[in-house]
Order: sequence, then C-alpha cells, then structure tokens
Amino acid sequence: MTAVFEFLALHPVIVLFLLIGLGAAVGQVRIGGVSLGAVAVLIVGMAITAWGVALGVSIELPAAIGDVGLVLFAFCIGIISGPGFFNAMRSSWALMLVVTGILIVGAAVAYGLGVWLGVSPVTIAGTFAGAVTNTPALAATGGSAEATVGYASAYVFGVIGAMLVAALALRHRAEDTDRPAPIVDKAVEVDTTSMPTADELSKRYGRRVLFSRVMPKDGEIEAVTPDTPLPPGAVVNVVGPSDAVQEVSDEIGHTAAVDIVGQRSELDFRRIILSNQRLAGRTIASLQLRERLGATIVRVRRGDVDFVATPDFVVLQGDRLRVVGPKRSMAAVSEFLGDSERGMADTNPVALGLGIALGLLIGAIEIPLPGGGYFGLGFAAGALVVGLVMGRIGRIGPFVTALPNTAANVLAELGLLIFLAFAGTKAGSLIVSAIVSGEIVTLLLIGAVVTLVAMLGTYLMLRHVFRLGGTRLSGAIAGAQTNPAILAFANTRTGHDVRVALGYSLVYPAAMVVKILLAQVLVTL
Repeated sequence: MTAVFEFLALHPVIVLFLLIGLGAAVGQVRIGGVSLGAVAVLIVGMAITAWGVALGVSIELPAAIGDVGLVLFAFCIGIISGPGFFNAMRSSWALMLVVTGILIVGAAVAYGLGVWLGVSPVTIAGTFAGAVTNTPALAATGGSAEATVGYASAYVFGVIGAMLVAALALRHRAEDTDRPAPIVDKAVEVDTTSMPTADELSKRYGRRVLFSRVMPKDGEIEAVTPDTPLPPGAVVNVVGPSDAVQEVSDEIGHTAAVDIVGQRSELDFRRIILSNQRLAGRTIASLQLRERLGATIVRVRRGDVDFVATPDFVVLQGDRLRVVGPKRSMAAVSEFLGDSERGMADTNPVALGLGIALGLLIGAIEIPLPGGGYFGLGFAAGALVVGLVMGRIGRIGPFVTALPNTAANVLAELGLLIFLAFAGTKAGSLIVSAIVSGEIVTLLLIGAVVTLVAMLGTYLMLRHVFRLGGTRLSGAIAGAQTNPAILAFANTRTGHDVRVALGYSLVYPAAMVVKILLAQVLVTL
C-alpha cells in the first residue's frame, strides 16, 4: 500500500480527481435520508491524507490548485448572487453589523480561553481562524507552525459544528414566510367600469404584475400594450405572483370561464432561450421587442426561478423568456433572441478571466495598519466582490459582464470540489501534526467553544431577532463561517434554493474582512 501512496504523492493531478470522484460517490450515500453531498470530498481528502502520513508518505495538493478552486467558486457565486445582493443589502446592513459583533465576541472568547489555558497569542489566532474555517485569516497571522497547528486542530469541528447549526436552521424550512409566490397566469373577466389601462394597474401593484393578452367583449384576442384599456366584459390574462394576481382579479373582476391562453390562432406563446450575446445585460424595455416584432416578454426563467418580466428587468444570456406575440412573428422573435441551447453553457471566458484577474488584484492589495502589519481582502473575497458587481451590472457598453446562470452554477460547483479536495489534504496532514504535538485537546476545546459561540450566536440572532426563514438562514450561517462546504450542504438539502446563495452572499464579504482583521489583532495581544 505504501507504493500506491508514494505514486499518488508524485502525481497531484491524479490525487485531485481521485478525491473528487471518490468524495462525490461517498457524498451520494444516504443514511437516514441525509447525504453529505460535496462535503464528502473534504472528508475523503482528510482520511486519505492521514492514512498516507501514517504510512510515512505525505500527500498534499499544491496551494495553487486550492486557490484556483476557491476563486472560481467565489467569483461564480458572486455572479449568481449579484442581481439580488444589492437590493437585499439595503435592508440587511444591520444583519451584517450583528454578524460582525458575534465574530468579535468569538475572538474575545478565544483569547480569554487561550490565556487561561496557557496558549500563546499566535496559536490562539490560528485556532480562531480554524474555528471559523477561514484560511485567509490564518495567512493574516503569518502562517507560522504554531498558528497552523491551532488552525488544523479547530478546523474539523468548525465544519461539523457549522453543518449541525445549518441543519438546525433547515428544520424550520417549512415555516418560511419569505418563500416567493409562484408566478402564474390567470384569465380575468373585467367587471369594473373605471376603464383602467394595463400600465396603470401594473404601476399600482408595484410592477409585480403585467398583462399579456386581452379579448374585448365580442372582439378578437390581441396583445396588450401599456395604453391598452380594460373595458367591462373584456377578458385579460394577468401574469405575476399568485397573491398579486389574485388581488388584481378581486379588484377588477372575477375569474373568467374562457381560456384565452389556449386560443393560439392569432397570438402564440413560446419559451425562447436568450443566446444572442449582444442582447445580454440589457433591460427588457431596451430590447424593443414590441416595437420591432409586436411581441411581449411576460416571464423570465433563470435557473429554476420564474420572474415577472418588468420593463426594467435585466436579462442575461441563458435566460429562458416566455414570449407572447403574433403567430406570424414567432420565428423572427426566436431568431432575434437566439434560441440556442449553447447560450446556457457559454462560459463567457472574457468576463470570467478578466473578472477573476481583477478580483485577485483587489485581494492582493495590502493596506498598512497602525502599529505595523497589513490588511488585505485576500483572493477569495476579492473575487467574490468583483463577481457581485459584475453579476449586478450585466453589461458595460459592448462588454457582457455576467455568465449564464447554468454555466455559473457548473463552474461554481467545479471550483468548490477542487477547493474541498485541496482543503482535505491540507487539514489531514496538519491534524496528524497536531496529534503528535499533544496540544490538540486544548486547541480542540478552544476551537469548539468559539465555533459554537459564533454559529449558535448567528443562528439565535438571525432567527429570533431578524426573523430569517430557515432556508435563507442556512445560507447566512455558511456565509458567517465563510465556508463553501457548509453552503454546499445547505444547497444539497434545499435543492439549490436561490435563498441559500443570497443569505450566503449577504454575510460572506463582511465576515471575511472581520475575520482577517481579528486574526491580526489576536496575534498582537
């Protein structure tokens, strides 16, 4: 067996994909209805590395491999979360401050326990970094042997503890009140005599609803324009969240007996993929589809989520657009939008390469601190921040800054698996060193207490004070722990619900910066 490990030690690329394959296979095993998912790659990496060390063979993936996986994951998570992040941030700044306060308390607990147990400040800082599973924080301590042993000793429970708290949050998922209402169509017969226009009604409901087609009394079905009046006796198709559609129905009339959507002799509808890169990153209004071809986009499906196609909605490559228009124009509409499956898998290498490079440059900037030392975001946080901005803006002139949702999700998962394989080999070898040093029990205790303080504090405050639903809370816990493995666990348990990624991206940037700063402070105490 030693010969096998010696061979693997000489071929890190083989080790990388072996760990991804074995870990993914183990992650699919369900025990009591629960599977580990991508986290199993981390555990398998730790187990194989520790086994190799026991045989006298060191197996470790190069740091560059881990960096590539981490920045690819962070950038793509930013791209995915960008469209919703800045809107949510306006109402969530208090949440970020609370998470910051909890992490400060965690660092204070680490220092108090460490001093009481006779641990050096450098080792305390490394143990804190491991307890909150933050490698950039370890790097901020200087990466000494003492700090690294503390990091390795606390890291494993840092992952397990956060995973348990995320699972606790997800137990309340059925009680979520922030679950988005499904987007529905409803034919409504108009009773009101006020003759509102389609645009007036849409504005009244905050642009949450729109109208795709109307059949005047004793008339033919026609497409709705903003100025289209809704006279008594007309049947209009209302599109929007089910609750808002019902409110509109109650206000203007009642459910119609006729299905005008199913009548496709003149007006037709089709789901069309936006694969024309020239149109990506533009608002629906700027596409001028009605002016060009007499057609209207009524829904946008991104990933597994439907959105109402409001005029200011920014469409991205790979979005699936529900289009209503004259039957004779649908072929031209498909040609104009692209309608190619390849658009969903286009990785947009220009945006990917330049975006990650810019994120790495921002992460590498070091700001001098009073009393000596430097502060820097680190590669992962830099890539995430740039990804958030690029995902939000969608386009700069002719340059498309976002990736199709499908491609971004695939790349994020690949980056995550690569990073977890690297982290597993790194932690596996260091834990053996910690055991040999004999200090592991003390460091385990400090790390476990810090992890529980940080994770349970986050859980209690965000659930009972901020009233976050279980789904979004699980993502926020992963973000507070700045750990992709916990995010993968929550995504697996929720079927990649978008609220998980949003909760993660809300907390992650602030938590990353605060942890790096606290680690540097602990070293100097």
